[in-house]
Amino acid sequence: MSARKDKQQILDLLHNDNLAEMQQALAKFAAKEVVNTLFAAICRSEEQLRWHAIAAMGWTVSQLAEQDREEARIIIRRLLWSLNEESGGIGWGAPEALAEILCQHHGLAEEYVHMLLSYMRPDGEEAHQDGNFLEHEALQRGLLWAAGRLAQGQQDLVLAKGMADDLPQYLDSPDATVRGLAARAIGLLGSCPCLEKLRQLTADQATLRVYDQGCLNTVTVGELASQAVANLQ
Repeated sequence: MSARKDKQQILDLLHNDNLAEMQQALAKFAAKEVVNTLFAAICRSEEQLRWHAIAAMGWTVSQLAEQDREEARIIIRRLLWSLNEESGGIGWGAPEALAEILCQHHGLAEEYVHMLLSYMRPDGEEAHQDGNFLEHEALQRGLLWAAGRLAQGQQDLVLAKGMADDLPQYLDSPDATVRGLAARAIGLLGSCPCLEKLRQLTADQATLRVYDQGCLNTVTVGELASQAVANLQ
């Protein structure tokens, strides 16, 4: 079968609503071939295709890491590089894909989670401090979704790395999706020094779309803030 036909088959599989079936079907292809297709798919505008590609990136790179850890590292470094201005790109889908990979493979998470968290941190006053703060609000949306995913899949690790202190700054964002995803991440993490601010956000009726466990839902910032407050009490 030609590479083009394989690519189209992989893209077709991403439309499957059953993630378990999708994962099983994608496992029949070579991991590198799947990843090459997913790199393009995580940037697509179609919601379902894009989010399923992000989920699939996690499974596939985790599987690849068990066979060849260095190849998995190369993929992670490629995603990280796409977020740097020097790359010449935008990095659409990169934070989300990174979070999925790190949630699926603890060894890679121990190596790279600090890099993903650095995109929530400003540059320090001293040389070589690891802040890589993302100012683009559209990328912040992906980063805050990634924070929530890490809170689900690598909670102890990101707590130890200080992620609880990185999240409150986003609760004041003018972007509703950023505010809502920050509230959600705080609730999932179960730790926050800003409970009163979360209580204020429970009245926020701005809406956003949230992907979780294969499903896309429209919710309000206030609903996510209310859930976070409940988790923290």
